[in-house]
Amino acid sequence: MIKNTFAALSALALTPISLSIAAAELPEYQRTSAWFEDGVAQTQARAESGRAMSSAKNVILFVGDGMGISTLTAARILEGQLRGEPGEENYLSFERFPYSALIKTYNTNQQTPDSAGTMTAMMTGVKTDAGIINIDSDAVRGDCASVAGNELNTFLELMEDRGRATGIVSTARITHATPAATYARVPERNWESDDALPAGAAENGCRDIAAQLVEMELGDGVDVILGGGRRHFLPAESGGRRADGRNLPAEWQQRYEGEQQAAYIESGTELAAVDLNATDKLLGLFTSSHMSYDADRRATGADEPSIADMTGAAIELLQKNEDGYFLMVESGRIDHSHHAGNAYNALHDAIAFAAAVERAVESVDLEETLVLVTADHSHVFTIAGYPTRGNPILGKVVTNDGSGTALATEDLAEDDRPYTTLSYGNGLGFADLGGETDADARYALPADTGRKDLTSVDTAAPGFHQEALIPLGSESHAGEDISLHATGAGAPLVQGTLEQNAIFHLMVGATGLSVDGE
Repeated sequence: MIKNTFAALSALALTPISLSIAAAELPEYQRTSAWFEDGVAQTQARAESGRAMSSAKNVILFVGDGMGISTLTAARILEGQLRGEPGEENYLSFERFPYSALIKTYNTNQQTPDSAGTMTAMMTGVKTDAGIINIDSDAVRGDCASVAGNELNTFLELMEDRGRATGIVSTARITHATPAATYARVPERNWESDDALPAGAAENGCRDIAAQLVEMELGDGVDVILGGGRRHFLPAESGGRRADGRNLPAEWQQRYEGEQQAAYIESGTELAAVDLNATDKLLGLFTSSHMSYDADRRATGADEPSIADMTGAAIELLQKNEDGYFLMVESGRIDHSHHAGNAYNALHDAIAFAAAVERAVESVDLEETLVLVTADHSHVFTIAGYPTRGNPILGKVVTNDGSGTALATEDLAEDDRPYTTLSYGNGLGFADLGGETDADARYALPADTGRKDLTSVDTAAPGFHQEALIPLGSESHAGEDISLHATGAGAPLVQGTLEQNAIFHLMVGATGLSVDGE
C-alpha cells in the first residue's frame, strides 16, 4: 500500500539506516548528504503548506534538454504562429498546468551545469559534479578507483525494485547523459560503450553505460526503452562500436526468453506494429546515434517514431502494471540544435515535446498520476529588440513607431543592418544553409561570429543559424533557473524556487515511496 506522503517525507528525514549499495534502497551517505536533507526539508515544508494532497501511483518525468525559459517563450510563439496566430497569447500544453516552480541548476563544481550532474540531482536527490552520473562529488571525474562508496541510487531503481514498471524514452542516444542518469553509474558520461573505457576501468569495477542498462539486476529490468544510440549496443561487424564483440539487443532478448514477451525493434513502422497488449518488454533503438530532429524526420519521411508516438506506446505498455510505473521522457535534441546555434530545430523539437506531454496527459488518470515537465539547464539563447506584436519569431525585427503602430520596414541597428529577434551569446554563429534542416551541418563550417548583413537572408529558413557574440566551437549552456510544471496527484508540492535535487524528493513525496527497502 502506498504510504501517506507526509509520513514518507518524515521517514526520509528522521530514520537514516546503513544500507548496502547493491540493494535499491538508498545508502546512508546518500540519505545523509546535505543536498538530500535539504531537499527533504524543502519538500516537507511544501507538504505542510495546507494544500490538498493525493498520492501518486505513477510518475512521468518529462525533461526538455536545454529547454530554458527563453526557449519556452520562443517555442510557444512559434507554435501559435504556425497556426496563423500572432503567437504571444499561445501556451504550450504543459504551461497550462496548475502548479509550477523555478529550479536552480548549478552543479557542485560549476555555476553553469551539464546534463550529467543536473539529471543526477533529479534522479537521486543529491547534486554532483559536471560529467558524473549517479556518483556523488567526493568521486573524481574519470577515476574508477574513486567510485566505491560514492554510488547513488535512482528513483527509477527504487520503483523497479518495488515491482513497479519503468520506462525510458529519448530522442537522443539512450546512453546519453540524461537517459543514462535514470539507470547507470559512471564517473565519466562519455563511457557509453566499452570502446570508450580507459585502461584499468574494468578492474576497478566500472562498466559502460549500455551494458549497465541491459544487465540491470533490480526488479526484472527496465520495461520500455525507446530512443537512439544503437551503435553502443552492437559490435563493429554489425555497425556498432563495441570492442567486446557483444550484441546487447540479442542478450537483452535472451534474458527474457521463455518468461516474458520481449520485442526488439528498429523503426517507427515496427513500433506501430507491436502488439503492446501481448508485449512485456520493449526495446527500440531507432538510429545509430541520436534520432533525427523532428523537422528533419517530417521533411525526409525518416522511418522513426515521433516523441509523442514513443511516449504513447510507453504509457500503454507500462499501464498494464497495476502497482504503478515511472516513465522518463527526454527531448534531447532541443539541446543539440541550440549547441549548433540553430533556433529553428530547437523550437520545432520543443513543440514536438509539448505534443508528447499532451499525449501523456490524455492517456493517464491524473487522480493517480503525477506529470512533471522540466529542463536540465538552459542555453545562452536570447529574445531581444522591440519587435511588434505578432512579428515572426524566427524573423528580423520590425518595431513600432511612436504611436505604437508597426513600421513598414525592418528595424536597423546602429550599423544600418537588420537584426533578428533571436540570437546567441556565444557559439559558431552565422550560417545560411537555406532549406537544409540538419542543424548539425553547421559543425562542418568554421565559426562565423559578429554582425552580418542579413538584408537578403531568409532568417526563418530551416538552415539559418543565428548570429553569436563570442566565438566557440559549440554554443554553451547557461546558468539561470529553469521551470518545473506539474499536474496530477501530488502536484501541489511544486511551488516556489527549489534546488534541482528537490525534484527527486517531490517524486518520493508524491508516491509515498519508501527509500529504506520497505
